[in-house]
Amino acid sequence: MSTAAVQPSPPARSGGAAAIGLILTIALSIVAPIVTYNTLVDDHGWSEASALLVSGVWPVLDSAIMVAWRRKLDEFAIVTLVFLAITAAVSLVGANSTRALLVKDSAVTGLFGLLCLATLLAPRPLMFYFGRKFGTDGTPAGVAYYNALWRFEGFRNAQRRMTLVWGVVYLIEAAVRIVLSYVLATSTMVSISPFMIYGTLGGLALWTVKFVKRTKAEGEKRAAAAAAAEQAGSSAA
Repeated sequence: MSTAAVQPSPPARSGGAAAIGLILTIALSIVAPIVTYNTLVDDHGWSEASALLVSGVWPVLDSAIMVAWRRKLDEFAIVTLVFLAITAAVSLVGANSTRALLVKDSAVTGLFGLLCLATLLAPRPLMFYFGRKFGTDGTPAGVAYYNALWRFEGFRNAQRRMTLVWGVVYLIEAAVRIVLSYVLATSTMVSISPFMIYGTLGGLALWTVKFVKRTKAEGEKRAAAAAAAEQAGSSAA
C-alpha cells in the first residue's frame, strides 16, 4: 500500500508541558523584557541601549531554562539569541537622535524580514522552527511528529510560503515606517509606530492561523482522495 499521501497521527499532547513552556516563553521573552526596559528608562533614567541590553537577559534565561529542561538547544532559541544581538547592535548604532531611534525600530523588523527570506535558502525555513516551537508541547514525541511532517511536499511548500510572506510583509512594514519617520512629525510617528508594529504582527498571526487551517484541510482532502483511488484500484484488480 502506498503511504505517500498519508500523514502520521499526532501524538497525545502533554497539556501541562505545553502550557508551562508557553507561559515561560511569554513571561521571559516578551513581558519581562518590556517591563525591565520601561522601568530602567522611565524610572531610572538609563539609556535606551543599556536598558535594551539588560532586558535582553530575560530571553537568554528562557533559552537556558529550555536547554536544561529539554537537554538541547533548539533552532528557535538560536534565532532568538541572534535576533537579540541584531537588536542590540542596531540600538547601539542609532541611539543619538529621536529619528534614529524610530528608524532603529524599523531596521530591526526589516532585518527580521531579511532573516526570514535568507532562511528560504537553508534546508528548512524559519517558520518551520516557529511552528515547531509553538505548535508542539516540546516533548520528544511531539517534536519527532512535527519533524516527520517535513517529508510531505505540501507541508514543505506551506512552510516556505509562510516564511516568504512574513519576510516580504516585514520588509514592506519596515520600509513604510522608515519613510514615515522622515515625513511625519516625531510626536505623530511615536504615536502610530506601536500600532504599525503590533498591527503587522497581529495581521500576520491571523493570516498564518487561517493559512495553516486551510492547508491542513486541503492536505486531508488530497489524502482521502488518494486513499479512495487506491482502494478503487485494488478492488478493480
